[in-house]
Amino acid sequence: MASRSATVVDMSTLRIGRDEGREDIELEFAPENDFADRLAWPLPASVRLSEVRDLASGVILTSDGLILTCAHVVANVDEAQVRLDDGRRFSARVVGVDRRTDVGLLKIDAAGLPVAVIGDSSHLAPGDWVAAIGAPFGFHSSVTTGVVSATNRFIGGGGEIPFIQTDVAINPGSSGSPLFNGRGEVVAINSMIYSGSGGYMGLSFAVPINLAMRIVTQLRTVGVVQRAQLGAEFQEMTPALAQSFALPDVAGALVVRVDADSPAQAAGLLRGDIVRAFDGVRILHFSELLEQVSNRPAGAQTRLDVWRHGAKRTLWAILGPQPPIRTFARNEVERERSGGLGLSLSEVPAALRLQLRIDGGLLVREATGAARSEGIRSGGLIVAINDTRLERVDDFARTLAQIPPGQTIALLVMRDRRLAYVPVQLPAQRQRSQPLR
Repeated sequence: MASRSATVVDMSTLRIGRDEGREDIELEFAPENDFADRLAWPLPASVRLSEVRDLASGVILTSDGLILTCAHVVANVDEAQVRLDDGRRFSARVVGVDRRTDVGLLKIDAAGLPVAVIGDSSHLAPGDWVAAIGAPFGFHSSVTTGVVSATNRFIGGGGEIPFIQTDVAINPGSSGSPLFNGRGEVVAINSMIYSGSGGYMGLSFAVPINLAMRIVTQLRTVGVVQRAQLGAEFQEMTPALAQSFALPDVAGALVVRVDADSPAQAAGLLRGDIVRAFDGVRILHFSELLEQVSNRPAGAQTRLDVWRHGAKRTLWAILGPQPPIRTFARNEVERERSGGLGLSLSEVPAALRLQLRIDGGLLVREATGAARSEGIRSGGLIVAINDTRLERVDDFARTLAQIPPGQTIALLVMRDRRLAYVPVQLPAQRQRSQPLR
């Protein structure tokens, strides 16, 4: 690791007249506190970056001074200073940032700098030895080691960073530092830790270098990241959901929303479909589908192998550059109690549907019994049963009547403005629905 320290730099950034950074992260799963409250550090092929109150790190990519770090470190800075391992200091300019992947790119005017060796993060596996070099709390060129705990770790159930989780000690001053494998290759950029106290607790997360370098290429060439979009939202498949959708195994990306006027809609993708393969690549986890889409350019034609109503289908989609605008349906207020699942439901007023950006759905006024035991609460919304969309209370009763008693169904529920399928087992004997008085 000592030979790698020369490629790690310390950096200080200055934001004048404002409390910077925290509110600028656009990651959908960003924690309540910014990444900078949780980590920052450098490596032999990394650079240390420091904000007004926080230190951070980076790694040298080119001999003329291109430096990779975290977006939350350098977004909206007024000034950035980089210190090399040999003590030299340089002013740096921000080449570009991509907050959705927490990748930032800096440039200093230098020549003949040592350059980090870039590895292949796809080869990492749980148990692999890894090391970080950074400047935790300002202690330059500090080395910490550990193992890979998990790969493709998505935080908060969303977002598009398949984090590499490690038990490497990360502390303030280490954001943007490189994570090395046993061959001294950079395999990730340390981005955040999970902590209830703000200190290291054995849960560190890093952006895979394969993803980071794809972002770097776009930031260097066009200054922004151009992404392809299907225009759909997906959820992880679970054993209970696989059973409710009659899948042969627990694999695939479950569609929970299809945007109007989107490539997904044009391809014929429906809510409740399970995408099993993308351009011939089998999808085991929904995160793999997100990564496959992000690797394609807008305008590319792609093949989707989906599971619908217990049968295989093939769809073709032309990826678009941006998510489409959603449209919404009208509905009227009506109430009914579903005795079988312990749900008291009413139709969602049009104004509320517009605010929540949903097309239809039923408002949960009360939840008891099987529904409550699965986490459904009053104030939530039930949007669909399996792949059948619900607009009226009658739709709920009519759909349940077609499903055999005792079978597990998947309720598409909106909670905290997020959609997720919830498996619920129907009672062994059917109960009649009664209107609320």
